[in-house]
Amino acid sequence: MIRGALAGVAAAAAWAAAEPAAARLFRPPSGYSDVRLLGAILSRDGPGWQGAGLGAHLANGALFGAVFARSGGRGWKRGLVAAQAENLALWPGMAVVDRVHPDRRRGTWPPLFTNPRVFAYEAAVHALFGVVLGVLAGEGH
Repeated sequence: MIRGALAGVAAAAAWAAAEPAAARLFRPPSGYSDVRLLGAILSRDGPGWQGAGLGAHLANGALFGAVFARSGGRGWKRGLVAAQAENLALWPGMAVVDRVHPDRRRGTWPPLFTNPRVFAYEAAVHALFGVVLGVLAGEGH
């Protein structure tokens, strides 16, 4: 389980590092990222949003990785499937984000729940996370 948590942290770090490239490719709303999504809510949009967002993102990765490993998850294919399943399961929560997130309330971001660019962005970064997680968690036999 520790190996899974560490793999999850590393996969979440890879995701966070890939966010600028994913934003260039999928063109979500300006400034959109998962780190911003989490950080602005947790910090009440204060100056520490980057640290709060990255910390929450890495913690989420550790939890997901631990659960993935505990459930017998191994290998990039299973990691990919698990991350995409999580993405689809959590997607309806974007309707809540649309109501409470500071960037949505200010009108900086358009609605996220119905935005195909945000959905594609999320699918891509979840795919990266899942593949990295699965590889680092180990191949199944």
